[in-house]
Amino acid sequence: MTRTPQSARTTTRGIPRILAAGLIVVIAAIAAALGYQSQNASSSSAPSPPSPIAPRSERPGSLGAGGAVPDGVTVFDDGYPAVANLDPDLLRALRAAATDAADDGVKFYVNSGWRSPERQNQLLREAVSKYGSEEEAARWVATADTSPHVSGDAIDIGRSNATAWLSEHGAEYGLCQIYRNEPWHYELRTNAIDHDCPHMYADPTQDPRMRQ
Repeated sequence: MTRTPQSARTTTRGIPRILAAGLIVVIAAIAAALGYQSQNASSSSAPSPPSPIAPRSERPGSLGAGGAVPDGVTVFDDGYPAVANLDPDLLRALRAAATDAADDGVKFYVNSGWRSPERQNQLLREAVSKYGSEEEAARWVATADTSPHVSGDAIDIGRSNATAWLSEHGAEYGLCQIYRNEPWHYELRTNAIDHDCPHMYADPTQDPRMRQ
């Protein structure tokens, strides 16, 4: 019987242990890799967090404070106080007219509608600075106490095609241009439906309401 040297037996017995240890290392590495891939897959498939809620000042309902109107607002945009705070009868007439004007490819944009007293006074101060005197400014901007914009009874319509359409058809809805120097300024005169619009004032200084 041939005996295996002691050193050889020791080496032979150590091989399984080395293989086992190596196998454990390999299995651990594979498990870690699979776990990493699973984590990535879960992350990529998870739903995105919801968008943050816009601050109140950025929400449509709070835009146009005081009656300021950005470009593109129409008579149907209730999210703006300049529109929503108009006299209900005036607003109904405007929307009826705007609906019919749309058939002719005309849209009623709002340059100005209802205004707060603070905004009206600001506009008056700016007009005085622009025109050089209170007398000249009064031809374009009324005081907060007399302005029909503050009471919600007037609207300034944007775009020349809209004012041209109203000049021709406005009386059918009771919508009348009040001042000759302001072709954009319209107010409700229900008698105009049967009797046409009243004679226009040259400018607001000729309007008795402005002398209160």
